[in-house]
Amino acid sequence: MAFFLGDKLMSPFFSCVVLCCLAVLFSCSSNVSKADQTVVPAMYVFGDSLVDVGNNNYLPLSVIKADFPYNGIDFPGHKPTGRFSNGKNAADIIAEKLGVTTPPPYLSKPNNVFLKGVSFASGGAGIFNTTGESLIKHTIPMAHQVGHFSSVRQILVKAMGSSNAVQEHFSKSFFPIVIGSNDIINYFTTGSDLSEKNSPQQHVTLMVSTLKELLKGIYGLGGRKFLVIGVAPIGCAPKQRYKNTTNECNNQVNYWSKKYNEELTQMLPALKSELKDFHYTYFDVYRVFVNFIESPAAYGFSETKAACCGLGRLRAKIPCTPLSQYCSNRSAHLFWDIYHPTEAAARIFIDMLFAGSPDYVSPITLKQLIAV
Repeated sequence: MAFFLGDKLMSPFFSCVVLCCLAVLFSCSSNVSKADQTVVPAMYVFGDSLVDVGNNNYLPLSVIKADFPYNGIDFPGHKPTGRFSNGKNAADIIAEKLGVTTPPPYLSKPNNVFLKGVSFASGGAGIFNTTGESLIKHTIPMAHQVGHFSSVRQILVKAMGSSNAVQEHFSKSFFPIVIGSNDIINYFTTGSDLSEKNSPQQHVTLMVSTLKELLKGIYGLGGRKFLVIGVAPIGCAPKQRYKNTTNECNNQVNYWSKKYNEELTQMLPALKSELKDFHYTYFDVYRVFVNFIESPAAYGFSETKAACCGLGRLRAKIPCTPLSQYCSNRSAHLFWDIYHPTEAAARIFIDMLFAGSPDYVSPITLKQLIAV
């Protein structure tokens, strides 16, 4: 796994330049009222393609990339950045809401922004190290992302002079976790041997227990405020619908996505009782997504089945590439490509997250989590 370049990213150069940033802190934006305003110094992002802001651009052996048109057609500059979206993704929009700069991809070798945060997210990544891995499908699985965070911590300890200073910084920082979809998709992919190793129930339970240990790893390195986003009904993504001649959702994939979320919501409070000062907000994106599909007009959507960019039936036979067709009314589409939401859909997701409805957000609102 030499392509992760872990040793090079820990050079003395990075430690020195980080010193320039020691006084930089960011306050929350107007999305948090002045009465509740609190400092969010940084955001450290873990996850998959839903929040990847370009890490996979730096994996030369990977084909899971979005560094080509028509990705980024609505992003500032109208150029692809490695985001699996027509524009900004959930990580960008959360950063906007918090009033911080979108954390850059870790593998881009950012030399002065670790105090402002960094993104470890990688398209195709999963909770398991083997998810998304093949001869040409390299990713940065969750465990390796945690390892990169450990490297960042070492750099900050050296720059800030003490573990206590770093701990204080991390205790105020924000840790979004968006992972799990690929582990479920891969289990039900034709040709996968995962079903020979574990039943769907065993697979989901192992996902949750593995994620628990990974969250404990981030906690052990200093993380305290976690946003954990559940898995959407990915059986309704264009790629999954395409497998059905009637264009209906893959109910089997949705069933186990929901089961995973149920076990996840049981694990999190147990973890909180186990770890002092472990604080979290869980966002039920599954329920939000179902609402989009059942009442699309209420959210401004006119198309919830087909991808905006792609080719063939539902624009899902062939993924989004420079040879694909793409829609002009992108804000009316739920999906940008075969799996990922449009920027418009991502914005509604995050707006609902920050609105804090108990129907979707628990056990505390994001506003309350930030203020802890």
